[in-house]
Amino acid sequence: MQKSGLMIGHFEPLHLGHIRSILHASSIVEVLHIVITQHPNPNPRFPVTLQDKARWLQMACSDLPFIKIHICDDFSFPVHDSIEDITINIDAYNAKIDYIESKFAIDEDNVLLVTEGHSLSKPAVTSALNIDVTTTPLHPEFDSTAIHYNPIANWDIIHPEARGNYTRTVAIVGGESSGKTTLAHKLANYYGADLVLEMGRLYVGTDLGGTEEGLQYSDYGPIALDHAQAVRETLYQAQAPITLVDTDFVTTQAFCEEYEGRAHPFVTACIEEFRFDHTLFLANNTPWVDDGMRSLGSENARERFENRLTALFEHHNIETHRISSPDYFQRYQDAIAYIDQHIFNK
Repeated sequence: MQKSGLMIGHFEPLHLGHIRSILHASSIVEVLHIVITQHPNPNPRFPVTLQDKARWLQMACSDLPFIKIHICDDFSFPVHDSIEDITINIDAYNAKIDYIESKFAIDEDNVLLVTEGHSLSKPAVTSALNIDVTTTPLHPEFDSTAIHYNPIANWDIIHPEARGNYTRTVAIVGGESSGKTTLAHKLANYYGADLVLEMGRLYVGTDLGGTEEGLQYSDYGPIALDHAQAVRETLYQAQAPITLVDTDFVTTQAFCEEYEGRAHPFVTACIEEFRFDHTLFLANNTPWVDDGMRSLGSENARERFENRLTALFEHHNIETHRISSPDYFQRYQDAIAYIDQHIFNK
């Protein structure tokens, strides 16, 4: 068994093919060093950082102490349409390997691990490299380029640790009794997706005894904090290419302004920090239902709140998609049509 092995890749996103290569490589060396580099052609729809990619690999390999994860932001390696379509600049490659070994203090008794058929494994190339080359089995069913450019279509083979960065968040917003919660639950079931529940309603139930009589300005910070934590936890365990969110931070701020007469700075911070990918804004033109936790039932109050919500979205430069039909089933169909088009490219 070789003492040390070196594997270099973009891992964007980390997928099951990567993991299988890593597991094979780690079985033929005592210590496997994985070096993560920048992708030379990032997917603009799914921006990720080197730290994101390091976290995926650290978590995936957390019980494998013989695998060491490193980040290299000094340069990137090229991307090609296939492993055969690779022209090797021997001098440049040797220089990069030498730099990596020096930077991360990797043992000199080291081998470079690449996939079978890779140009780096060809005799004419290996003989000119400053490092021995060992191959791992090729997994042709995992096309890293296709996965990189269309992760939604390849969702099932993205590693679970990376899925939180690739699920698309869809917030359902609107005024009281606009059907937000019902629609969010229906969409989550339709797509088999996770749902972040409306935190204000949960907070009233757990911290205020089930009524808003005790609700005050100081409660909006904890509501936003609980909501932020719920979003974070749900994304970490994302099960589908979309994640539904019942009510967003802008709506929480609108209620704070409506009831307390002023904005809450922590809610403002959450609006800026937690930007959802899509926001479906339900018009306030459905029948108002008094469920014991609502107070904006008059026509004037509903219109005032909707205008406030619209102004807040504009103020924070958040684009919304308006769903205006007063018919609940039509709203459901309109939401599906939007998601299918903008997320699933149907």
